[in-house]
Amino acid sequence: MGKEKILVVDDEKKIAAVLKAYLEQDGFAVITATDGLEALKLARREEPDLIILDLMLPGLSGEEVCHRLRQEGSRVPVIMLTAKTAIEDRIHGLGIGADDYVLKPFSPQEVLARVKTILRRSEPEPGLLTNILELLEGRLRFDLLSHSLTWDEQNIALTPTEFNLLAYLARRPGRVFSRAQLTEALFGYDSFSDDRTVDAHVKNLRQKLQAAGVEPVLKTVYGVGYKYDEH
Repeated sequence: MGKEKILVVDDEKKIAAVLKAYLEQDGFAVITATDGLEALKLARREEPDLIILDLMLPGLSGEEVCHRLRQEGSRVPVIMLTAKTAIEDRIHGLGIGADDYVLKPFSPQEVLARVKTILRRSEPEPGLLTNILELLEGRLRFDLLSHSLTWDEQNIALTPTEFNLLAYLARRPGRVFSRAQLTEALFGYDSFSDDRTVDAHVKNLRQKLQAAGVEPVLKTVYGVGYKYDEH
């Protein structure tokens, strides 16, 4: 198996170089871009395993790059780099298809930890007896190996984090998880993600499931968290 490939996109060449050095030292193959158009071209041609994407880019914003990739059906995990501290700005990034975000200034070790966590969460859980999970009388079908979800044999395009969140809850029906528990499950103990991050992913999931015609299964337990419930 070849090295996992990371696309680092930042118009600040020093930042891109530092991230490239840290990632390569940890065994990743790294390609870089300094503007949005170049990033989009490389993402399509190189098919990286993950993209680290700055929001503020010349030519085409990071948000637009992510939006276009998702419109094209790409499920590549995206970690956004942003200097915007307002929670609304960060939640907006998640709403257009990012899996996670890192605030500038950041430590390269933090970014590396996020990369490894997201890539690890994209792998099948060890010990599973089957890679297929069928719910709602078989109409909702998870393929845990390929990370695909179908409803009545029609594909529902989810980001890796959205898929992991839904699969995590669906494999434990009726059990209520707090936002902190879901954050830990999705991003690990050392995550800097906050409660609003989980809320944003749940909101995106509900919108996509509703648009596909899936009956409501993600339930809010007020004051506690979320659960998967078909009733």
